[in-house]
Amino acid sequence: MTDQIKRNYGHIFEEELLQEINEVGIIKSIEAGGELIRPGQYMKAMPLLLEGVIKVMREDKDGFELMLYFLEKGETCAMTLSCCTGSAISEIKAVAETDSDLLMIPIEKMEEWLGNYKSWRNFIFKSYHERLMEVLETIDNIAFKKMDERLLDYLRNKSKYYIDSEIKITHQDIAYDLHTSRVVISRLLKQLEKINKIKLNRNSIKLLNIG
Repeated sequence: MTDQIKRNYGHIFEEELLQEINEVGIIKSIEAGGELIRPGQYMKAMPLLLEGVIKVMREDKDGFELMLYFLEKGETCAMTLSCCTGSAISEIKAVAETDSDLLMIPIEKMEEWLGNYKSWRNFIFKSYHERLMEVLETIDNIAFKKMDERLLDYLRNKSKYYIDSEIKITHQDIAYDLHTSRVVISRLLKQLEKINKIKLNRNSIKLLNIG
C-alpha cells in the first residue's frame, strides 16, 4: 500500500505524513457502479482516491440526478470533507465510474493532521477550491449553455477516462447526469452522428471528432 500512496500523494505530503497515512488508512475497493456515499448517510472517514474514477452527483427529492464533477486518483471529495468535519449527513451521491480503490482516513486523524501538517492543510484547502470551481462550472453550463453544448462538454470530459475513446454508457445514463430526458439526449446524439462527431453503438459511444 505504501507504494500506491507515494505514487499518488508523494509529491504532496512529507514522508512523516505519508507514513501516518499508511498506518491508519483502510483500503476500500468499489466496483464500477458501486456507491461510495449516498444522500442522508454519515461519513466516518474521508476518502483518498488511489485508483479509478468517482462520479459525484446531486440528487433531488424525486430521485433525479445532476452530475457535479469527477474525481481522479490523487484527489479527495470536498463534499465528504464537509460531512466529516461537521458531522453532517451527506447531501451528495458518489458512485464509482470505474473500478476504484480508495484509502479511508479516520475523521479524528483528518482533524489532527490539519494542525500538525502544513501540506495536509494546503491539500484540504486546494481540494475545497477545485471542487467549488467545478460546481460553479456546472452551474454556468446549466445557466448559460444550450443542451447540445453541455452534451459536447460532457462527452469531452468523460472521454478522459477511456483510453480507446469509446465511452461505455447508455443514453439514459447521460440523461440522468445532465438532468434531462433520454429523448432529448438521443436526438442530440443522432445529430452529432450525422455530422461525424461520434459513432453510436449499442450501450456505447465512439468519439470521432469532438475537439
